[in-house]
Amino acid sequence: MTQIDHLKSEIETLSTDDFAQLRDWIAEKNWKLWDKQIAKDAASGKLEFLKKEALDDKSKSQLRDL
Repeated sequence: MTQIDHLKSEIETLSTDDFAQLRDWIAEKNWKLWDKQIAKDAASGKLEFLKKEALDDKSKSQLRDL
């Protein structure tokens, strides 16, 4: 049995409350990883195209209110 299979089996035995706590913990961990990746991509310049696109749209008065 792989580690993932073992974890799945263990998760299946959790109470509703414990499962909710685990779900919330995983969601929070996922957001933190996402934030780190976004920061890394921004620092490396990978997201500069978004800035350029927004500035181009602004100069053409093509921005819309959210």
